[in-house]
Amino acid sequence: MDSLITAAARALAAGDPLGALNLVALRDDAAALALRGIAMAQLGDLVRAKMLLRKAARAFSPRERLARARCIVAEAEIALVSRDLHWPTKTLDAAHATLEAHGDRLNAAHARHLDIRRLLLIGRLDEAQGLLGRLDPTPFPPAMQTVHNLLVAGIAMRRLQAKTAHVALARAARAARQAGIPPLTVEVDNAVRMLKAPVARLIARGAERHLLLGDVEALQTSKALIVDACRFAVRDAREAVSLASRPVLFALARAFGEAWPKDVSRDALIARAFRGKHADESHRARLRVEIGRLRALLKPMASIHATADGFALTPRGKKEVLVLAQPVEDPDAAVLALLADGESWSSSALALALRASQRTVQRALDRLAESGKVQAFGHGRALRWTMPPLPGLATALLLPAPLTGG
Repeated sequence: MDSLITAAARALAAGDPLGALNLVALRDDAAALALRGIAMAQLGDLVRAKMLLRKAARAFSPRERLARARCIVAEAEIALVSRDLHWPTKTLDAAHATLEAHGDRLNAAHARHLDIRRLLLIGRLDEAQGLLGRLDPTPFPPAMQTVHNLLVAGIAMRRLQAKTAHVALARAARAARQAGIPPLTVEVDNAVRMLKAPVARLIARGAERHLLLGDVEALQTSKALIVDACRFAVRDAREAVSLASRPVLFALARAFGEAWPKDVSRDALIARAFRGKHADESHRARLRVEIGRLRALLKPMASIHATADGFALTPRGKKEVLVLAQPVEDPDAAVLALLADGESWSSSALALALRASQRTVQRALDRLAESGKVQAFGHGRALRWTMPPLPGLATALLLPAPLTGG
């Protein structure tokens, strides 16, 4: 085995891309090109990194299938960091199969981690959890154990499992300290800060307060009737009604929840649901129709009855009515939440992650750019969006084994 290639691979595994480049910067053989590509990715030059890795994959002979598969895994991570969520997953699956067949368990697990991270970004939690459950992290080196536990925490946070997330992040922090790789430590610290930050607001009887993830988890077993403005649903301990596709009905439900136990006037309901400045008879007729639809949907959990001035919501049983809202009210909050990860996103990747049309996402980005909350760089298909400041480092672009011929 080439001693320079081995030393450069070890430098990359230790998080020292400059040290790796010093060893192979002047070489153009396949293994050196691959290592240079990974080093450039760790330094943040993703375009140059992608070019070097593709050149390396072509330079390896057809018999060196293992080395080619490792290049594909590295390129897949660059795509993930670049938020190129349309990168062909079948190519990564084929590389994973090759790595497994050749006994490279660590790089095969790394490929699976990339697949799971992508599934998390696009909200496919069941698939992500299923793949993660098949991996045994015991033999992983510290860097990979860090990534594995970050994924466990990420799934737990999205499933509102605060205790599981805390335990996973504690394990990730220990593994990151053992790995001694600064970007990994930063990633764990960011996840811990996210777990300690408010994730929602609770509105009840005209007062409101911020909630942590554990507080929101505790609400899942509450006997209260909850109008959930984070997931656009109305639920209690036994059942839930999704109103995500019926914005008018949810606007009415939220108005009732915020006013409870008082009623809401007809004019206020019309303004809230139909955005009408002046209520006329057509608005009032439409309001009666929409109230009837909402009353039918919520019948198992609550009743809606007319009052002298308008309508009021009454939960069945002696329940309290609570409204769970986003920590910051912003019509483009979902886009900001994705951009808050510090990476650069294309509008098509944002649309895929949000399950929205690209045009809807583009309008949101234009509004956010006008207010200075986001900024764009690049042109055409290379246009990317991020929250200031621009990201300068890729996350954990590491291959746990040397890039040599297979």
